Formats: sequence, C-alpha cells, structure tokens
Amino acid sequence: MPQIEKASMKRYWVAFFCLTLLVACGGNKTNTTEEEIPADTTMSAADSIAADEAANDPLANLPLPKAADELFDDFLYNFAASRKLQMERVMFPLKKVNGNKVEKIDRDHWRMERYFMRQQYYTLLFDSEKHMEVVKDTSVNHAVVEMIYFNTGAVVQHIFDRLRGAWMLTSINTIPISGSNNASFLEFYSHFSTDKEFQEESLSETIQFEGPDPDDDFARMEGVITPDTWEAFAPELPQKMIYNIIYGQPRPEGNRKVFVLRGIANGMEVEMTFVRKNDTWKLTKLNT
Repeated sequence: MPQIEKASMKRYWVAFFCLTLLVACGGNKTNTTEEEIPADTTMSAADSIAADEAANDPLANLPLPKAADELFDDFLYNFAASRKLQMERVMFPLKKVNGNKVEKIDRDHWRMERYFMRQQYYTLLFDSEKHMEVVKDTSVNHAVVEMIYFNTGAVVQHIFDRLRGAWMLTSINTIPISGSNNASFLEFYSHFSTDKEFQEESLSETIQFEGPDPDDDFARMEGVITPDTWEAFAPELPQKMIYNIIYGQPRPEGNRKVFVLRGIANGMEVEMTFVRKNDTWKLTKLNT
C-alpha cells in the first residue's frame, strides 16, 4: 500500500476540498439548526393537519408504500417529511421519560419532528463494517433514533417499534451520555471533534485511506495517511450534536467503532474507523 507523500498533497487536497466544504457547511448548520432551532413548534396538531390539507405537505395525500414499512430508514424518511403520517404513527398519548419525570403527550400537543432533514446529512455509529449491513435487515422490528447533545450531556431517544407490520413511535426517553451504550466513544468523539491537538494525538501511526482518485472521476485510490499529512484529509465534523440510529436491540460497547457521516440524496459519505486499546481510542481508517 503506497504512502501518500507531502509532494503530492496539493493534488489530493483538490479532490477533498469539495467534500470538506460540504461537511463544513453541514457542521455549521449542526451548530445552529440542531441546537438552536427546536422541532417545529409553531403549529399545533390541528394546524398541522390543516397545513397538510392546504398542500403544505407534498406527501399528505399519498399513501405510505407498503415497502416503506420493511426498512426502518425508508419509514423514517417518510415519517420526518409528513405531518399527516406522524399523526398516524405516533402512539398517543405518547410516554416521555426524563429521569424521574414522566409525561404524556396527547395528539393536540404533538409538535412536528423533522429530525436531520433540515441539515441534509446525518451520522451513525456501528461496531464494524459488517455491522453496517443491519440497515438492510427487514427483520428488524425495533429502532431508536438518538439525538446526542454534547453541550448538555443528554441523549434524547425516540423509540420505534414495528407493530402488526407498521412502524410506530412508542415512547421518548432522555438519558445522560454516561448512560449510553456508546458512552466511552461519545465522550472521546466530543473531544476529538473540537480539539485539533487532541485529534492529532488520537491518530494511529498510519491511517488506511480509500477515496476518489483526483485524476479519474470513475476510479478510487488507496493509500496510507500519516499524522503529518492528516490536516489535508481531515473532514469537518459536527461538534455540538450528532444523531445515531440503533437498529434492533442495543449492543454492548466494544473496542471498535465506525463513525459514518452520510448525506441525504447527495451521495456524500465519510466513514472513520476507530479502535480502542488500553482505554484509548485511535483513528485507524478513513474512507470517503
């Protein structure tokens, strides 16, 4: 596997400039859209239905394709895009738990939740490359959409279950990051994404790399990135808040994590593989 030398840095930087710019813009949106703009709170449930009837919702008059209930990702896209579907697929009164505080949200007080649709990308955590195949598993009947807020140390979990063949939002649960199955990695990621010096310290001696070939639009290239060339390849990462989706039952945290930054309808994807040794996480692979 050839090493990527400093002399060719400019050539590789051109290929990654557009990717980094896309993610950088998304990262900035994460800091404002996800943190400062809550889920759509300007409409009551009645207003939402009225808006649907006024053609404000392009999916309002279209039945949900049966296939959309097979894969959770397909359902979630439709759920996040349609107020009408949310009113049909939320189990009211919806149980909301935050520590010892338990609430019930009735239909008239439900607010539209668009999740990551505003920012055009989302993030995922997997235990391995093989584990990534779970998103295509049609036998999954339980899923959790996690909104992970680093500034408050909280994870808001929207819990979905497929009941009689139909995905339903069945409850909302808020837990501390320290109580997450990914607690160790999330604490590490918060530091990694905001501190360049710590980021450099968290690199393996060599990082396996795979990405588009700047000399051939239809080819990919492989190589090795070293810490002294990392700055040219480092993607801009969301800092204040990220998403994660748990497909099926939660898995115990292992010693490997694949952090995925995936675009919505734009083909953008970044995969970063981290390995934990002696309680220290290190970046070992970058795939773009």
